Amino acid sequence: MTEGHVVPYPHRSVDGEAAAAAATVTVNDAAVRTLLRSLYDAAVARAQPQRQLAQHLPPPPRGRTVVVGAGKAAAAMAYALEAAWPAAAPLTGCVVTRYGHTPPRPPGLTARLQVLEAAHPVPDAAGVAAAERLLASVQGLGPDDLVIALISGGGSALLTLPVPGLTLTEWQAITRALLASGASIGEMNVVRKHLSRIQGGRLALAAAPAPVWTLAISDVPGDDPAVIASGPTVPDPSTCADALAVLQRCRIALPDAVRAALASGALETPKPDDPRWAACTVRLIATPHEALAAAAAEAQRQGWRAYVLGDAIEGESREVARVHAALAQYARQRRGPFQPPCVLLSGGETTVTLDGAAPPGVRPRGGRASEFALALALQLQGTSGVWALAADTDGIDGTEDHAGAFVAPDTLARAQAARLSAQQALTGHDSYGFFHVLGDLLVTGPTHTNVNDFRALVIV
Repeated sequence: MTEGHVVPYPHRSVDGEAAAAAATVTVNDAAVRTLLRSLYDAAVARAQPQRQLAQHLPPPPRGRTVVVGAGKAAAAMAYALEAAWPAAAPLTGCVVTRYGHTPPRPPGLTARLQVLEAAHPVPDAAGVAAAERLLASVQGLGPDDLVIALISGGGSALLTLPVPGLTLTEWQAITRALLASGASIGEMNVVRKHLSRIQGGRLALAAAPAPVWTLAISDVPGDDPAVIASGPTVPDPSTCADALAVLQRCRIALPDAVRAALASGALETPKPDDPRWAACTVRLIATPHEALAAAAAEAQRQGWRAYVLGDAIEGESREVARVHAALAQYARQRRGPFQPPCVLLSGGETTVTLDGAAPPGVRPRGGRASEFALALALQLQGTSGVWALAADTDGIDGTEDHAGAFVAPDTLARAQAARLSAQQALTGHDSYGFFHVLGDLLVTGPTHTNVNDFRALVIV
C-alpha cells in the first residue's frame, strides 16, 4: 500500500469534542448506511463532467474543432462540451464509452458529437473500429484547427488498436492475463501503450500540427495524465524495456514478432522531448482527491469528523483491507489521531490477483471494491461500532452489476446464519455472491464518471 497523508478536516476544539460530536450524530444501522451512501454520492457528484468541464474549455479556434474521447465518462463529457460550446462555433467528432455508460441526452441539447460504445475491460472489435475512427478524424488538420480530447478511466480498453503482428484475439488474451496478474494500473498501461497504435501519445501526434487540448478525469493514483487511459494525448516516459519487464514478470506470452519488436525498441512511444508537444495542453477537470474532499465536507456537514487517509492507495485489496481494519480498531480504542465518532476516507486503485485457488463450485465474481469489503469484514471479526462502504465511483465493480458493498458489525453473524463462509468466498474471489445473499451490495448503475476507488469507514 502506498503511503498516504492524513488530513483532518476542521471540526470543534480537541477538549470535549468527542462528546460534542457524538451529540450531533445518529448511530444505528440504517442511519449509518444512509450516511455512507451520501458520502459516496457526494464524491461522485464532485466528479460529474457537467459540473466541471465548462470552466476548462479553450476558446474556439479560427479553423475546425474536432472532438475525440474515450473512457467511462466520455459520453457525459461530450454532452457537457456540447452544452458549453458556442452554438455558432463548428464542432464535430466522436467519443467511445463502455456499453451501457451513455446517459440520456439532456433535453434540448443539439447532437453535434457522436457517442460510440465498446467493451470493457476486455476489448472487442467495436473498440478497434472506434479507435480507427478517432485516429482518422484527427489527421489532415492544420495549425488553425483544434482537437479537444475527452479522456477518462477505461479508455485503455475502449481504444484498442493493436500494433502490426498482434491480433485482437491475442490482445484480448494479454488483457485477461494482465487483469488476473495483480499488476498495478501503471504497469498494465505501460504494456498497453507499447502495444497500441493510438495510445502512449500517438493520438495527439497524429493530429500535428493542430494543437490538442486534453480534458481528463483522473482515475489513477498520482493523477499522471500519461497513465489515465494509457495517455493517448500525452508523452510517454516509459520504455519498451519497461513493457517487456512487466510481461516477463507476469509470465505473459507474446507473438515472437511482437516480442522482437519490443526488444529492439521498434515499438517505442513518443517521448517528452518531442517538439510537437509544445502545441498540447492537459487539464485535469476532476481528481480522486477532490472527490474525497467533497465526501469529507459532506461528513462534516452531517456532524462527523472526517479524515482522508490518501487518494493514491494501491496494493492487493485484502491487504489494504487489513490495514484499514487495524486503523479502525485502533480508533475504537480511543488511541491515535482518529477520534470517534469519525469517518475514515480513502481512494486509489487496489488489485485482485486471481490465483486459481477457488474451491469447487465457486467462480470469481465481484471486483476489487467488494473484495476489499469482504476482507475487511473478516479482519474486523464483528468489531462493534464500525461500518464501511467500498465502491467503484464509476458504478460498476468488476464485471457485475454492483458498485460495491457495505460492511456492518453484524456482517459475519448474518453470514453464518445464512450458512455462508466468508473465508471460502474470499478464497474463491466471490465477494459478489457473498454480499448478494446478505443484501449488502450497493447497486447504482453507471455514474458517468470515474475517479476510481471510494472507501469510507464509520467508527463510533
